[in-house]
Amino acid sequence: MGDLINIEIKARCTDQDRVREFLRDGHADFKGVDRQIDTYFKVSSGRLKLREGDIENFLVFYDREEKQGPKESKVILFKADPASALKEMLVRSLGVLVVVDKRREIYFIDNVKFHVDVVEALGTFIEIEAIDADGSIGKQRLLEQCHRYVDLLGIQEHHLVPRSYSDLLLENAEQGSSM
Repeated sequence: MGDLINIEIKARCTDQDRVREFLRDGHADFKGVDRQIDTYFKVSSGRLKLREGDIENFLVFYDREEKQGPKESKVILFKADPASALKEMLVRSLGVLVVVDKRREIYFIDNVKFHVDVVEALGTFIEIEAIDADGSIGKQRLLEQCHRYVDLLGIQEHHLVPRSYSDLLLENAEQGSSM
C-alpha cells in the first residue's frame, strides 16, 4: 500500500452507542467488527507494529506527532499474510515491546475512518482518522475534517488522548511495577 498521511485523534468514549447512532445517521460505510492484536516491536525510531485481525492484517511503520488533539502521522503499510513467518521473524530479531488487544468497529465516511474501540485493560475509545492515501487532499483539509467530526461528535478536550494504546499500556505496566 505504501506511504500515506493521516490526521487522527483518539478520545475516551463513555457513550459508544451515541457514536454508532451518529455514524448510522451519517450513512457511514460499516466495514465490520475486527478483533485486532497489535504487536509492537522494539525499534530505534518511530513505531513498528504487526496488526493481526479478521479484517485488517498489516505490518505498520509510523511516525506520529505526540501532542493533544489532531496529530499528523506518516504511515507505511505492508499487507501481511497471517500464515507467513513474518511475526516470528520480527519477534526473534527485534523483541516485543507490548501487545494491544482490542475489539474494533470500523466505519468510513468518504476518506475519514472511524474506530469504535474496546481495548483490553484500557477501556472504550473513539478514533477518527482523516486519510490522504495519494497526496490529493492535503494536510489542511485533513485537519479540517478531523476538527469537524470532533465538533459534531461533541468530543471534549479533556477526553482527548495524546498517546497510543501501546504507550498507555506501557505506562500502566510501569505504574504497576513501581507499587
